[in-house]
Amino acid sequence: MVKLNTIYTRTGDDGTTGLVDGSRLPKYAARMEAIGAVDETNCAIGLAVCALAETPHAGTLTRIQNDLFDLGADLATPGDDFTPGEMTLRIVPSQVAWLESEIDAINVHLQPLRSFILPGGSEAAARVHIARASARKAERAAVAMAAEAPANPAALSYLNRLSDYLFVLARAVNANGADDVLWVPGQNR
Repeated sequence: MVKLNTIYTRTGDDGTTGLVDGSRLPKYAARMEAIGAVDETNCAIGLAVCALAETPHAGTLTRIQNDLFDLGADLATPGDDFTPGEMTLRIVPSQVAWLESEIDAINVHLQPLRSFILPGGSEAAARVHIARASARKAERAAVAMAAEAPANPAALSYLNRLSDYLFVLARAVNANGADDVLWVPGQNR
């Protein structure tokens, strides 16, 4: 279990931050941008959990939040060995498969799409769409990091599936798509 006695350490005052292996990187590094984007996604999901607290979706989203902490630790562990261990957190393919099964379970009940949809419909769905957009940003940041250093393929897949999951969840929250707000191309010309 993690134990944090001191919140401030002053070690980052020089513009660097520490990684799992003890090495340090500038706070502007691509790896740190990816870790930060995952953290932002986790926060956005937390806001969605508040809106969905009385639904079964809240528990699923909380599980995802926990996975995102694992994913952040994965990204903060340099190297090209993506094998998880007792002291090494790595996203594993079964976590990606679990997200896929959640997507499939929700998608079965959704009305077919007739157009792109606008993020909204209900406040809860709008919060989920914010989390979805944040997950896409985290994925882009992780892919940018992977262009510079090895990245766990399962972590990248997890982020890709996460945005898909959040998209179908937003539609489910909007009465299984019945309350989606459809995009009308060129409506305001």
